[in-house]
This record gives sequence, structure tokens and C-alpha cells, in this order.
Amino acid sequence: MDEKVYKIMGRSGALAIVIGVISIVAGVAGGVLLLISGGRLLAGKSKILF
Repeated sequence: MDEKVYKIMGRSGALAIVIGVISIVAGVAGGVLLLISGGRLLAGKSKILF
């Protein structure tokens, strides 16, 4: 029984690390995309005619 709990804890710990890394990468990628799109909007602001 103790061996089963030990294996489950190891797998869940590894899974938590993997999910953490994936969320960090997704967050950084999303932030970069938001910065790029915001910069493009600000740069194109002067081209709008009313």
C-alpha cells in the first residue's frame, strides 16, 4: 500500500511541474502577442481619418 501511494505522489508531482511549465510558456507567449498587437494598434492610430 505504501508503495502505491509513493508512486502516485511521484506522478502527481511530475504532472504538476509539467503543467506549471506549460502555463508559464503559454503566459509568456500570450503576453508577447498582446504587446505586439498593442504596438501595431498604437502605430496605426495616426492613419485613421474621421
